[in-house]
Amino acid sequence: MTAQTPETLHHAWSEKFNAGDLNGLLDLYDPNAVLMAQPGRTVQGLAAIREALTGFLGLKGTFALTFQTALRSGDTALIFSRWTLSGGQSPDGPVSLAGQTSDVVRRQADGRWLIVIDNPYGGQGADAA
Repeated sequence: MTAQTPETLHHAWSEKFNAGDLNGLLDLYDPNAVLMAQPGRTVQGLAAIREALTGFLGLKGTFALTFQTALRSGDTALIFSRWTLSGGQSPDGPVSLAGQTSDVVRRQADGRWLIVIDNPYGGQGADAA
């Protein structure tokens, strides 16, 4: 599933995460994208994003996402969604995470929308940077 609108991009991300499809997740990112892997810690580029997402997928949890809104300006949009990750296991025990993501996405020449900046921690991530 590719995202043909900013509104469907988060749905596609959630679907690929729950399927354990790392390559499918990476297909949703611009090659030079930035991901806030943890509050205050960003990574850039597909290789670094692959490493960060591998850790999240390794938790084996269920990702649920509720789209909130998209603010568009031409081929760029800022999208917001609330998310939860639950049911998985980490070395510290059961996983139960939640947040609000705020992501910058851009329409490509072929019509797909890709993530340019992925901040799954919203304001919390900004406070830690």
